[in-house]
Amino acid sequence: MEVRKVYKNPHTNLLQLEEHMYPLVDVDKPNVFRNLFPYDEVPKIAFNDRIVPHNMPDDIWITDTTFRDGQQSRAPYSTEQIVTIYDYLHRLGGPKGIIRQSEFFLYSKKDRDAVYKCMERGYEFPEVTSWIRASKKDFELVKEIGMKETGILVSCSDYHIFYKMKMTRGQAMQHYLSVVRECLETGVAPRCHLEDITRSDIYGFVIPFCLELMKLGEEYKIPVKIRACDTMGYGVNFSGAVIPRSVQGIIYGLMTHAGVPSHLLEWHGHNDFYKAVTNSTTAWLYGACGINCSLFGIGERTGNTPLEAMVFEYAQLKGTLDGMETTVITELAEYFTKEIGFVMPARTPFVGKNFNVTRAGIHADGLLKNEEIYNIFDTEKFLNRPVLVAVSNTSGLAGIAHWMNAFFKLKDEDAIDKSHPLVEKIKEWVDKEYESGRVTVITDDELIKVINTYSKELGITL
Repeated sequence: MEVRKVYKNPHTNLLQLEEHMYPLVDVDKPNVFRNLFPYDEVPKIAFNDRIVPHNMPDDIWITDTTFRDGQQSRAPYSTEQIVTIYDYLHRLGGPKGIIRQSEFFLYSKKDRDAVYKCMERGYEFPEVTSWIRASKKDFELVKEIGMKETGILVSCSDYHIFYKMKMTRGQAMQHYLSVVRECLETGVAPRCHLEDITRSDIYGFVIPFCLELMKLGEEYKIPVKIRACDTMGYGVNFSGAVIPRSVQGIIYGLMTHAGVPSHLLEWHGHNDFYKAVTNSTTAWLYGACGINCSLFGIGERTGNTPLEAMVFEYAQLKGTLDGMETTVITELAEYFTKEIGFVMPARTPFVGKNFNVTRAGIHADGLLKNEEIYNIFDTEKFLNRPVLVAVSNTSGLAGIAHWMNAFFKLKDEDAIDKSHPLVEKIKEWVDKEYESGRVTVITDDELIKVINTYSKELGITL
Protein backbone atom coordinates (compact mmCIF):
# COMPACT_ATOMS: atom_id res chain seq x y z
CA MET A 1 0.00 0.00 0.00
CA GLU A 2 1.33 3.42 -0.97
CA VAL A 3 2.05 5.75 1.95
CA ARG A 4 1.15 9.36 1.22
CA LYS A 5 3.52 11.97 2.62
CA VAL A 6 2.56 14.69 5.05
CA TYR A 7 3.17 18.03 3.38
CA LYS A 8 2.83 21.71 4.20
CA ASN A 9 0.22 23.67 2.30
CA PRO A 10 1.94 26.93 1.27
CA HIS A 11 -1.33 28.87 1.24
CA THR A 12 -2.63 27.79 4.67
CA ASN A 13 0.74 26.96 6.31
CA LEU A 14 -0.87 23.81 7.73
CA LEU A 15 0.40 20.25 7.46
CA GLN A 16 -1.88 18.15 5.30
CA LEU A 17 -2.37 14.43 4.75
CA GLU A 18 -4.61 12.92 2.13
CA GLU A 19 -5.16 9.22 2.67
CA HIS A 20 -7.60 8.64 -0.17
CA MET A 21 -6.50 6.18 -2.85
CA TYR A 22 -8.17 6.20 -6.24
CA PRO A 23 -7.44 3.16 -8.42
CA LEU A 24 -8.85 2.92 -11.93
CA VAL A 25 -12.46 1.72 -11.96
CA ASP A 26 -12.60 -0.32 -15.18
CA VAL A 27 -16.37 -0.67 -15.71
CA ASP A 28 -18.10 -2.97 -18.18
CA LYS A 29 -20.70 -0.39 -19.18
CA PRO A 30 -20.08 3.34 -19.67
CA ASN A 31 -21.14 5.73 -16.94
CA VAL A 32 -22.63 8.65 -18.86
CA PHE A 33 -24.28 10.27 -15.83
CA ARG A 34 -27.72 9.93 -17.34
CA ASN A 35 -29.18 11.44 -14.15
CA LEU A 36 -27.34 14.71 -14.93
CA PHE A 37 -27.34 14.52 -18.72
CA PRO A 38 -30.69 13.11 -19.91
CA TYR A 39 -30.30 13.78 -23.63
CA ASP A 40 -34.01 14.39 -24.19
CA GLU A 41 -34.15 16.94 -21.34
CA VAL A 42 -32.16 20.02 -20.33
CA PRO A 43 -29.04 18.96 -18.33
CA LYS A 44 -29.40 19.03 -14.54
CA ILE A 45 -27.29 21.02 -12.08
CA ALA A 46 -27.23 19.04 -8.83
CA PHE A 47 -25.75 19.99 -5.46
CA ASN A 48 -24.27 18.11 -2.53
CA ASP A 49 -23.00 21.22 -0.68
CA ARG A 50 -19.44 19.94 -0.46
CA ILE A 51 -17.41 23.13 -0.34
CA VAL A 52 -13.74 23.44 -1.33
CA PRO A 53 -11.49 26.37 -0.38
CA HIS A 54 -10.23 29.16 -2.59
CA ASN A 55 -6.65 28.45 -3.60
CA MET A 56 -5.54 31.01 -6.20
CA PRO A 57 -1.88 30.55 -7.20
CA ASP A 58 0.67 33.31 -6.71
CA ASP A 59 1.13 33.51 -10.49
CA ILE A 60 -1.60 33.03 -13.06
CA TRP A 61 -1.44 33.31 -16.84
CA ILE A 62 -3.23 32.92 -20.15
CA THR A 63 -2.53 30.46 -22.95
CA ASP A 64 -3.84 30.84 -26.48
CA THR A 65 -5.64 28.42 -28.80
CA THR A 66 -6.56 30.87 -31.58
CA PHE A 67 -4.63 28.84 -34.16
CA ARG A 68 -5.90 25.45 -32.96
CA ASP A 69 -9.43 25.39 -31.49
CA GLY A 70 -9.98 28.84 -32.99
CA GLN A 71 -9.45 27.43 -36.49
CA GLN A 72 -11.89 24.59 -36.01
CA SER A 73 -14.92 26.82 -36.56
CA ARG A 74 -13.81 29.13 -39.38
CA ALA A 75 -11.89 29.21 -42.63
CA PRO A 76 -8.20 28.57 -41.94
CA TYR A 77 -5.96 31.58 -41.44
CA SER A 78 -3.23 32.18 -43.98
CA THR A 79 0.39 31.83 -42.88
CA GLU A 80 0.79 35.61 -43.01
CA GLN A 81 -2.33 36.15 -40.89
CA ILE A 82 -1.13 33.68 -38.26
CA VAL A 83 2.25 35.38 -37.96
CA THR A 84 0.65 38.83 -37.74
CA ILE A 85 -1.76 37.71 -35.01
CA TYR A 86 1.09 36.03 -33.16
CA ASP A 87 2.99 39.35 -33.20
CA TYR A 88 -0.05 41.07 -31.72
CA LEU A 89 -0.32 38.41 -28.99
CA HIS A 90 3.33 38.99 -28.09
CA ARG A 91 2.68 42.71 -27.65
CA LEU A 92 -0.56 42.16 -25.76
CA GLY A 93 1.07 39.79 -23.25
CA GLY A 94 3.58 42.44 -22.23
CA PRO A 95 7.13 42.06 -20.91
CA LYS A 96 6.10 39.52 -18.26
CA GLY A 97 4.56 37.21 -20.85
CA ILE A 98 1.12 36.93 -19.26
CA ILE A 99 0.07 35.27 -22.53
CA ARG A 100 2.39 32.36 -21.91
CA GLN A 101 1.87 30.00 -24.87
CA SER A 102 0.15 29.64 -28.21
CA GLU A 103 -0.68 26.25 -29.73
CA PHE A 104 -0.65 25.31 -33.39
CA PHE A 105 -1.85 22.56 -35.68
CA LEU A 106 0.91 20.76 -37.55
CA TYR A 107 -1.10 18.90 -40.17
CA SER A 108 -0.90 21.23 -43.18
CA LYS A 109 2.13 22.80 -44.82
CA LYS A 110 0.56 26.22 -44.20
CA ASP A 111 0.38 25.56 -40.46
CA ARG A 112 3.91 24.19 -40.32
CA ASP A 113 5.20 27.21 -42.26
CA ALA A 114 3.47 29.48 -39.74
CA VAL A 115 5.06 27.55 -36.86
CA TYR A 116 8.55 27.98 -38.33
CA LYS A 117 8.02 31.70 -38.97
CA CYS A 118 6.63 32.32 -35.49
CA MET A 119 9.52 30.42 -33.92
CA GLU A 120 11.94 32.52 -36.00
CA ARG A 121 10.58 35.62 -34.26
CA GLY A 122 12.57 34.50 -31.22
CA TYR A 123 9.98 35.65 -28.68
CA GLU A 124 10.13 34.11 -25.22
CA PHE A 125 6.35 34.57 -25.00
CA PRO A 126 4.01 33.29 -26.24
CA GLU A 127 5.93 30.02 -26.51
CA VAL A 128 5.06 28.13 -29.69
CA THR A 129 3.56 24.71 -28.90
CA SER A 130 1.65 22.12 -30.89
CA TRP A 131 -1.42 19.89 -30.59
CA ILE A 132 -1.74 16.29 -31.74
CA ARG A 133 -4.06 13.34 -31.33
CA ALA A 134 -2.89 10.48 -29.13
CA SER A 135 -1.22 8.87 -32.12
CA LYS A 136 2.39 7.85 -32.65
CA LYS A 137 2.07 8.96 -36.27
CA ASP A 138 1.09 12.45 -35.16
CA PHE A 139 4.00 12.52 -32.75
CA GLU A 140 6.42 12.14 -35.66
CA LEU A 141 5.37 15.66 -36.75
CA VAL A 142 6.31 17.05 -33.33
CA LYS A 143 9.74 15.41 -33.44
CA GLU A 144 10.34 16.58 -37.01
CA ILE A 145 9.75 20.24 -36.13
CA GLY A 146 11.64 20.09 -32.85
CA MET A 147 8.88 21.23 -30.49
CA LYS A 148 9.68 21.51 -26.79
CA GLU A 149 6.07 20.85 -25.78
CA THR A 150 2.98 19.40 -27.40
CA GLY A 151 -0.63 19.01 -26.46
CA ILE A 152 -2.03 15.48 -26.70
CA LEU A 153 -5.74 14.71 -26.98
CA VAL A 154 -6.68 12.29 -24.18
CA SER A 155 -10.48 12.08 -24.13
CA CYS A 156 -11.59 11.14 -20.64
CA SER A 157 -15.37 10.69 -20.52
CA ASP A 158 -17.03 7.34 -21.12
CA TYR A 159 -18.90 8.98 -24.00
CA HIS A 160 -15.57 9.20 -25.82
CA ILE A 161 -13.82 6.12 -24.43
CA PHE A 162 -16.67 3.69 -25.10
CA TYR A 163 -18.65 5.27 -27.94
CA LYS A 164 -15.94 7.02 -30.02
CA MET A 165 -12.77 5.05 -29.28
CA LYS A 166 -14.52 1.71 -28.72
CA MET A 167 -12.24 0.93 -25.77
CA THR A 168 -12.52 0.20 -22.09
CA ARG A 169 -11.13 2.66 -19.56
CA GLY A 170 -8.14 0.42 -18.93
CA GLN A 171 -7.36 0.16 -22.64
CA ALA A 172 -7.71 3.92 -23.13
CA MET A 173 -5.43 4.65 -20.20
CA GLN A 174 -2.71 2.31 -21.43
CA HIS A 175 -2.97 3.74 -24.95
CA TYR A 176 -2.64 7.30 -23.66
CA LEU A 177 0.23 6.45 -21.33
CA SER A 178 2.16 4.77 -24.13
CA VAL A 179 1.98 7.92 -26.28
CA VAL A 180 2.90 10.15 -23.34
CA ARG A 181 5.84 7.89 -22.51
CA GLU A 182 7.08 8.07 -26.11
CA CYS A 183 6.78 11.82 -25.93
CA LEU A 184 8.87 11.89 -22.76
CA GLU A 185 11.42 9.46 -24.23
CA THR A 186 12.40 12.08 -26.78
CA GLY A 187 12.51 14.91 -24.24
CA VAL A 188 9.28 16.61 -25.37
CA ALA A 189 7.04 17.87 -22.55
CA PRO A 190 3.47 16.56 -22.95
CA ARG A 191 0.37 18.62 -22.22
CA CYS A 192 -2.53 16.22 -21.76
CA HIS A 193 -5.86 17.61 -22.94
CA LEU A 194 -8.51 15.81 -20.87
CA GLU A 195 -11.36 16.20 -23.35
CA ASP A 196 -14.93 16.23 -21.99
CA ILE A 197 -13.87 16.30 -18.34
CA THR A 198 -17.24 17.69 -17.21
CA ARG A 199 -18.95 14.42 -18.24
CA SER A 200 -16.20 12.11 -16.97
CA ASP A 201 -15.89 9.83 -13.97
CA ILE A 202 -13.51 12.06 -11.99
CA TYR A 203 -12.61 9.53 -9.26
CA GLY A 204 -13.01 6.38 -11.36
CA PHE A 205 -10.86 7.45 -14.32
CA VAL A 206 -9.53 11.03 -14.36
CA ILE A 207 -7.74 11.04 -11.01
CA PRO A 208 -6.20 7.54 -11.40
CA PHE A 209 -5.04 8.52 -14.89
CA CYS A 210 -3.54 11.81 -13.70
CA LEU A 211 -1.77 10.02 -10.86
CA GLU A 212 -0.04 7.86 -13.47
CA LEU A 213 0.83 10.93 -15.53
CA MET A 214 2.41 12.61 -12.49
CA LYS A 215 4.47 9.44 -11.88
CA LEU A 216 5.71 9.55 -15.47
CA GLY A 217 6.71 13.18 -15.02
CA GLU A 218 8.72 12.28 -11.93
CA GLU A 219 10.31 9.29 -13.67
CA TYR A 220 11.52 11.31 -16.67
CA LYS A 221 12.10 14.58 -14.79
CA ILE A 222 9.96 16.36 -17.38
CA PRO A 223 6.77 18.18 -16.36
CA VAL A 224 3.50 16.68 -17.59
CA LYS A 225 0.80 19.32 -17.86
CA ILE A 226 -2.88 18.67 -17.38
CA ARG A 227 -5.47 20.66 -19.31
CA ALA A 228 -8.99 20.18 -17.98
CA CYS A 229 -11.21 20.63 -21.02
CA ASP A 230 -14.86 21.59 -20.53
CA THR A 231 -15.50 20.53 -24.11
CA MET A 232 -19.29 20.83 -24.00
CA GLY A 233 -19.53 23.83 -21.66
CA TYR A 234 -21.26 21.83 -18.91
CA GLY A 235 -19.05 23.22 -16.12
CA VAL A 236 -20.66 25.36 -13.42
CA ASN A 237 -19.04 27.57 -10.81
CA PHE A 238 -21.80 27.29 -8.21
CA SER A 239 -20.64 26.58 -4.68
CA GLY A 240 -21.62 23.07 -3.59
CA ALA A 241 -22.46 21.73 -7.08
CA VAL A 242 -21.63 18.08 -7.72
CA ILE A 243 -18.85 16.79 -9.93
CA PRO A 244 -18.29 16.30 -12.79
CA ARG A 245 -20.00 19.66 -13.45
CA SER A 246 -18.35 21.55 -10.58
CA VAL A 247 -15.33 23.52 -11.82
CA GLN A 248 -13.90 24.01 -8.34
CA GLY A 249 -14.56 20.36 -7.51
CA ILE A 250 -12.58 19.24 -10.57
CA ILE A 251 -9.67 21.57 -9.82
CA TYR A 252 -9.63 20.52 -6.16
CA GLY A 253 -9.70 16.83 -7.06
CA LEU A 254 -6.86 17.12 -9.57
CA MET A 255 -4.68 19.02 -7.16
CA THR A 256 -5.49 17.26 -3.90
CA HIS A 257 -6.06 13.67 -4.98
CA ALA A 258 -4.04 13.42 -8.21
CA GLY A 259 -1.18 15.60 -7.00
CA VAL A 260 -1.22 17.97 -9.98
CA PRO A 261 0.53 21.21 -8.95
CA SER A 262 -1.01 24.54 -9.92
CA HIS A 263 1.69 25.43 -12.43
CA LEU A 264 0.95 22.27 -14.42
CA LEU A 265 -2.82 22.77 -14.42
CA GLU A 266 -4.86 24.56 -17.09
CA TRP A 267 -8.57 25.10 -17.74
CA HIS A 268 -10.05 25.10 -21.24
CA GLY A 269 -13.68 26.18 -21.43
CA HIS A 270 -16.46 26.38 -24.01
CA ASN A 271 -19.40 28.77 -23.97
CA ASP A 272 -22.37 26.49 -24.70
CA PHE A 273 -24.20 27.66 -21.57
CA TYR A 274 -22.73 31.19 -21.44
CA LYS A 275 -20.32 30.21 -18.66
CA ALA A 276 -16.91 30.18 -20.35
CA VAL A 277 -15.58 33.32 -18.67
CA THR A 278 -16.96 32.71 -15.18
CA ASN A 279 -15.82 29.07 -15.24
CA SER A 280 -12.33 30.11 -16.34
CA THR A 281 -12.07 32.70 -13.58
CA THR A 282 -13.26 30.07 -11.11
CA ALA A 283 -10.48 27.72 -12.24
CA TRP A 284 -7.96 30.46 -11.42
CA LEU A 285 -9.54 31.09 -8.04
CA TYR A 286 -9.37 27.42 -7.04
CA GLY A 287 -5.86 26.58 -8.14
CA ALA A 288 -5.21 26.44 -11.89
CA CYS A 289 -2.40 28.71 -13.07
CA GLY A 290 -3.35 28.59 -16.75
CA ILE A 291 -6.50 29.54 -18.62
CA ASN A 292 -6.67 28.53 -22.28
CA CYS A 293 -8.44 31.05 -24.53
CA SER A 294 -8.94 32.13 -28.11
CA LEU A 295 -9.17 35.65 -29.48
CA PHE A 296 -12.75 36.94 -29.41
CA GLY A 297 -13.89 33.51 -28.23
CA ILE A 298 -13.70 32.11 -31.77
CA GLY A 299 -13.87 28.33 -31.47
CA GLU A 300 -15.94 25.24 -32.03
CA ARG A 301 -19.74 25.59 -31.70
CA THR A 302 -20.35 28.51 -29.30
CA GLY A 303 -16.64 29.18 -28.97
CA ASN A 304 -13.95 29.24 -26.33
CA THR A 305 -13.21 31.58 -23.46
CA PRO A 306 -12.43 34.97 -25.08
CA LEU A 307 -8.78 35.86 -24.50
CA GLU A 308 -9.52 39.58 -24.21
CA ALA A 309 -12.03 38.86 -21.45
CA MET A 310 -9.44 37.04 -19.38
CA VAL A 311 -6.99 39.93 -19.78
CA PHE A 312 -9.41 42.10 -17.84
CA GLU A 313 -10.35 39.29 -15.44
CA TYR A 314 -6.63 39.01 -14.65
CA ALA A 315 -6.39 42.73 -13.94
CA GLN A 316 -9.47 42.65 -11.70
CA LEU A 317 -8.17 39.70 -9.67
CA LYS A 318 -4.54 40.80 -9.43
CA GLY A 319 -5.13 44.54 -9.17
CA THR A 320 -2.70 45.17 -12.03
CA LEU A 321 -2.32 44.52 -15.75
CA ASP A 322 1.32 43.56 -15.15
CA GLY A 323 2.41 45.35 -18.29
CA MET A 324 -0.16 43.92 -20.70
CA GLU A 325 -0.65 46.33 -23.62
CA THR A 326 -4.45 46.35 -23.75
CA THR A 327 -4.80 48.81 -26.64
CA VAL A 328 -3.58 45.91 -28.81
CA ILE A 329 -7.03 44.35 -28.27
CA THR A 330 -8.56 47.15 -30.35
CA GLU A 331 -5.86 46.77 -33.00
CA LEU A 332 -6.59 43.05 -33.18
CA ALA A 333 -10.32 43.67 -33.49
CA GLU A 334 -9.69 46.09 -36.36
CA TYR A 335 -7.33 43.61 -38.02
CA PHE A 336 -9.85 40.77 -37.77
CA THR A 337 -12.59 43.01 -39.19
CA LYS A 338 -10.70 44.70 -42.02
CA GLU A 339 -8.09 42.13 -43.03
CA ILE A 340 -9.70 38.80 -42.17
CA GLY A 341 -13.34 39.75 -42.72
CA PHE A 342 -14.55 38.57 -39.33
CA VAL A 343 -17.93 40.07 -38.40
CA MET A 344 -17.59 41.30 -34.81
CA PRO A 345 -21.01 41.32 -33.10
CA ALA A 346 -21.68 44.97 -32.24
CA ARG A 347 -22.42 44.39 -28.55
CA THR A 348 -19.37 42.20 -27.84
CA PRO A 349 -17.64 43.46 -24.65
CA PHE A 350 -14.40 45.42 -25.22
CA VAL A 351 -14.34 44.98 -29.03
CA GLY A 352 -17.85 45.41 -30.46
CA LYS A 353 -18.54 48.76 -32.11
CA ASN A 354 -21.33 49.48 -29.63
CA PHE A 355 -19.71 48.17 -26.44
CA ASN A 356 -19.22 51.69 -25.00
CA VAL A 357 -21.84 53.51 -27.06
CA THR A 358 -25.06 54.76 -25.52
CA ARG A 359 -28.26 55.79 -27.29
CA ALA A 360 -30.53 56.84 -24.44
CA GLY A 361 -30.78 60.60 -23.97
CA ILE A 362 -30.84 60.42 -20.17
CA HIS A 363 -27.63 58.34 -20.20
CA ALA A 364 -26.01 60.74 -22.64
CA ASP A 365 -26.82 63.61 -20.27
CA GLY A 366 -24.96 61.75 -17.52
CA LEU A 367 -22.00 61.08 -19.80
CA LEU A 368 -21.80 64.74 -20.71
CA LYS A 369 -21.51 65.65 -17.04
CA ASN A 370 -19.11 62.84 -16.12
CA GLU A 371 -18.31 59.89 -18.36
CA GLU A 372 -17.59 57.65 -15.35
CA ILE A 373 -21.33 57.49 -14.72
CA TYR A 374 -21.99 55.27 -17.75
CA ASN A 375 -18.57 53.93 -18.83
CA ILE A 376 -17.03 50.80 -17.30
CA PHE A 377 -13.52 52.29 -17.07
CA ASP A 378 -11.37 54.70 -19.04
CA THR A 379 -11.92 52.93 -22.36
CA GLU A 380 -9.89 55.56 -24.19
CA LYS A 381 -6.85 54.80 -22.02
CA PHE A 382 -7.08 51.01 -21.98
CA LEU A 383 -8.56 50.33 -25.42
CA ASN A 384 -8.08 53.56 -27.37
CA ARG A 385 -11.89 53.66 -27.56
CA PRO A 386 -13.41 56.91 -26.23
CA VAL A 387 -16.93 56.55 -24.91
CA LEU A 388 -19.45 57.42 -27.61
CA VAL A 389 -23.11 58.29 -28.01
CA ALA A 390 -25.12 57.19 -31.04
CA VAL A 391 -27.55 59.86 -32.21
CA SER A 392 -31.15 58.77 -32.58
CA ASN A 393 -34.63 59.94 -31.62
CA THR A 394 -33.84 59.29 -27.94
CA SER A 395 -30.45 60.98 -27.78
CA GLY A 396 -31.65 64.48 -26.89
CA LEU A 397 -29.51 67.61 -26.77
CA ALA A 398 -27.02 65.98 -24.38
CA GLY A 399 -26.46 63.03 -26.70
CA ILE A 400 -25.76 65.24 -29.68
CA ALA A 401 -23.38 67.43 -27.66
CA HIS A 402 -21.52 64.37 -26.40
CA TRP A 403 -21.22 62.92 -29.90
CA MET A 404 -19.78 66.18 -31.21
CA ASN A 405 -17.28 66.48 -28.34
CA ALA A 406 -16.12 62.88 -28.82
CA PHE A 407 -15.95 62.97 -32.62
CA PHE A 408 -14.19 66.33 -32.88
CA LYS A 409 -12.09 65.69 -29.73
CA LEU A 410 -13.34 68.81 -28.00
CA LYS A 411 -12.21 68.86 -24.37
CA ASP A 412 -12.15 71.20 -21.38
CA GLU A 413 -12.86 74.83 -22.43
CA ASP A 414 -13.33 73.79 -26.08
CA ALA A 415 -16.13 71.32 -25.25
CA ILE A 416 -19.68 72.34 -26.08
CA ASP A 417 -22.73 71.68 -23.92
CA LYS A 418 -26.34 70.93 -24.74
CA SER A 419 -27.30 74.64 -24.74
CA HIS A 420 -24.96 75.44 -27.62
CA PRO A 421 -26.89 76.92 -30.62
CA LEU A 422 -25.31 74.45 -33.03
CA VAL A 423 -26.49 71.55 -30.87
CA GLU A 424 -30.02 72.98 -30.89
CA LYS A 425 -29.97 73.22 -34.69
CA ILE A 426 -28.80 69.62 -35.04
CA LYS A 427 -31.51 68.51 -32.61
CA GLU A 428 -34.18 70.21 -34.72
CA TRP A 429 -32.90 68.36 -37.81
CA VAL A 430 -32.82 65.01 -35.98
CA ASP A 431 -36.39 65.49 -34.72
CA LYS A 432 -37.63 66.18 -38.25
CA GLU A 433 -35.93 63.02 -39.52
CA TYR A 434 -37.82 60.82 -37.05
CA GLU A 435 -41.09 62.72 -37.38
CA SER A 436 -41.00 61.83 -41.07
CA GLY A 437 -40.87 58.10 -40.23
CA ARG A 438 -37.15 57.32 -39.92
CA VAL A 439 -36.35 54.30 -37.71
CA THR A 440 -32.57 53.96 -38.10
CA VAL A 441 -29.72 55.56 -36.14
CA ILE A 442 -28.19 58.70 -37.66
CA THR A 443 -24.86 57.83 -39.27
CA ASP A 444 -21.61 59.68 -38.62
CA ASP A 445 -21.42 60.84 -42.25
CA GLU A 446 -24.91 62.34 -42.05
CA LEU A 447 -24.10 64.17 -38.85
CA ILE A 448 -20.85 65.59 -40.24
CA LYS A 449 -22.67 66.88 -43.34
CA VAL A 450 -25.41 68.55 -41.27
CA ILE A 451 -22.91 69.97 -38.77
CA ASN A 452 -20.88 71.51 -41.60
CA THR A 453 -24.04 73.06 -43.10
CA TYR A 454 -25.25 74.63 -39.84
CA SER A 455 -21.74 75.66 -38.76
CA LYS A 456 -21.44 77.81 -41.88
CA GLU A 457 -24.95 79.16 -41.33
CA LEU A 458 -24.15 80.16 -37.73
CA GLY A 459 -20.60 81.22 -38.47
CA ILE A 460 -19.15 78.65 -36.04
CA THR A 461 -15.84 76.81 -36.42
CA LEU A 462 -15.32 73.58 -34.49
